[in-house]
Amino acid sequence: MTCHEPVPHGTVSHRVVVVVRIAALLLLSAVLLSTAAFSGPRRARLSGDLDVALRAGGDGQVRVIVSGSEALARRLAARHGLRLERLMRSGAVLTGPASRIDSLTYDGELDTLSIDRLVYSMMATTTAAIGADQVWTGVEDLAGRSGRGIGVAVVDSGITEHRDLRNRVVVTVDFVNRLNFGLDLYGHGTHMAGIIAGNSRQPDGVKGVAPGAHLINLRVMDARGVGRTSDVIEAIDWAIANRARYNIRVLNLSLGHPVTQSWRDDPLCLAVERASAAGITVVTAAGNLGKTPDGRAVVAGIVSPGNAPSAITVGATNAKGTAARSDDVMATYSSRGPTHIDRIVKPDLVAPGNKVQSLAAPFSKLTRDYPALVSGSGLWRTLTLSGTSQSAAVVAGAAALLLEANPALKPAQVKFALQVTAGRLAGAGVIEQGAGELNVASAVLLANGRALHSLPTTTIAGETIASSAIAFNARPFSHTEGQTLVWGDTLVWGDTLVWGDTLVWGDTLVWGDTLV
Repeated sequence: MTCHEPVPHGTVSHRVVVVVRIAALLLLSAVLLSTAAFSGPRRARLSGDLDVALRAGGDGQVRVIVSGSEALARRLAARHGLRLERLMRSGAVLTGPASRIDSLTYDGELDTLSIDRLVYSMMATTTAAIGADQVWTGVEDLAGRSGRGIGVAVVDSGITEHRDLRNRVVVTVDFVNRLNFGLDLYGHGTHMAGIIAGNSRQPDGVKGVAPGAHLINLRVMDARGVGRTSDVIEAIDWAIANRARYNIRVLNLSLGHPVTQSWRDDPLCLAVERASAAGITVVTAAGNLGKTPDGRAVVAGIVSPGNAPSAITVGATNAKGTAARSDDVMATYSSRGPTHIDRIVKPDLVAPGNKVQSLAAPFSKLTRDYPALVSGSGLWRTLTLSGTSQSAAVVAGAAALLLEANPALKPAQVKFALQVTAGRLAGAGVIEQGAGELNVASAVLLANGRALHSLPTTTIAGETIASSAIAFNARPFSHTEGQTLVWGDTLVWGDTLVWGDTLVWGDTLVWGDTLV
């Protein structure tokens, strides 16, 4: 008779459970593998507009941006029968029928893919309203500042020489037509240049926010005010590569296109992030999508690259034609945040953008199409425009003043100084005005260390302007109905944020190439 050891209580059932669990795991693994095989190969993350275009079918030509090396671009083009349209510092543009682009989206060497979208200018009293005149003469006991020595790259429709830009443009690169020499056939870029660095001494001339700054003319838009995203990316990368040669400390992007993908995948936003990491303060327009044609307020209408976290994204105020701040209100067209897809808190701040008078490029489309907005005669005429483009140019000039006052400032510090010293506008929430309306006089005081224990208070047009004490970095936005939201120690989101039937989310809008 064989003797067996007694079986401990519970061991058999424990082994059964283990076996059952192993079988379940094996079954689950088989299901997952089967599902993976059924779902087909991995697909790259697509921008929303590319996804829509490919789902629509057809076999029209599609133009896309891929990121990576030249060797990768050439491999992809050869593998999928695509035309290599252009090489860029950060990637390439490929063109081909929609069916071949669809095949490309499943290529294992690609993580993301975006359409090479068209970008549009964001259209628009002023220096006194933001305290810039005080900075020129020397706020408190500080030396006067004009932005001297600071390079501002204007990525736009070009800059045409003007009396009020004497010796301001130090270099021109034309990414649209190499034979055009950067001339502004549309009229938008020259208008931005005047706002930033016009240096007229004539009573009827234009004096910009930073009249001592020098300009880098990077033309990316044609005579219609339209350009390619790839050209803008190339211009940004050119500015990064040449930042030391021309002391490029500020980049102005008064242009954009609708947000169709996360900033993490958007090649235009990634170019902005590269510029910021390289020490260039990037200022962008929030966009002019604040309301629908029937007047309803729109949220999440910020345009790309204004959704880039490091960018200083600027909305527009209506200064009512006065330097006094007490009558300032938000411009109804100014895009509100948060950003579509990522729900990041934007804009970062706001600045005057309504009916801004600046330089008119001779013989340009805007002067021909809108003669009622042109003043003066001959080649030295001015043009009055409105939009967040103008507001962004105002802030770009303000950034140049700060950087002359304290050249050691990094882009994040410039943003912080401009935000925390801004003044709050009554009746507008953070998704409309960000930290508040620009006050460059207070920002320069802060940049010079004059506000170590308390934020500065300045006087503009006889009115005392307190600093908002609000600053924030990009972070996702969420909301709870009926509750107050608190962001950090200084930012309180309160009753000015109202969610109701009158608000329309920007992602419900229909975007098209006719949107200007």
